[in-house]
Amino acid sequence: MLARWSTLISRTLTTTRTSEEITIVIAWALSIVASLILLPNARGAAGGGLAVLMIAIAVVDARRFIIPDELTAAALALGLLNAAIQGTDMVADALAYAALRGAALTFAFLSLRVVYRSVRGREGIGLGDVKLASVAGVWLYWSMVPIAIEIAALAALAVYAVRHFYSGRTVRSMTMLPFGLFFAPAIWLGWLLQSTLFLIPSTPSFQ
Repeated sequence: MLARWSTLISRTLTTTRTSEEITIVIAWALSIVASLILLPNARGAAGGGLAVLMIAIAVVDARRFIIPDELTAAALALGLLNAAIQGTDMVADALAYAALRGAALTFAFLSLRVVYRSVRGREGIGLGDVKLASVAGVWLYWSMVPIAIEIAALAALAVYAVRHFYSGRTVRSMTMLPFGLFFAPAIWLGWLLQSTLFLIPSTPSFQ
């Protein structure tokens, strides 16, 4: 599994321009360093791993409009490990609450996908985005989930507004949007914010 998604990422990077490759490497390095500096412990290391996976997902989705299941599965596994680390003496409860949040958010995104398809007659949310929502649920508290989604949405709107301004092309309702490009980094940023700016509860909770 690791060999498969590593090959996929390598192939994706070989098709990018040198400046893009440099930007990706810098983003990886800065996010890992930020995770370890702000949380110089096991949770910081897990957050650094999350950053690597989220940037990889963003790169692949931007280039191929897909979110590899292997990357999503790795992020989920790492998220459960992070929950166990944070849970300390209540590992079982921490894992259960993380899994419950992930399942609930997956159901919410899947329901939105079904409703959109019923109303508009076409797909609006990819299955990859639905699976990525499970990653957000495992890693983020409920209080942080809407913030991460809003960060992703605002970033997407900003990018497309800039593209329209410089190219003059109008973004239409049929324009494909690689939401994972924005949602994946927002998940890591949400984790970083909740880990450094908010109080982490001493006991795991479905919050």
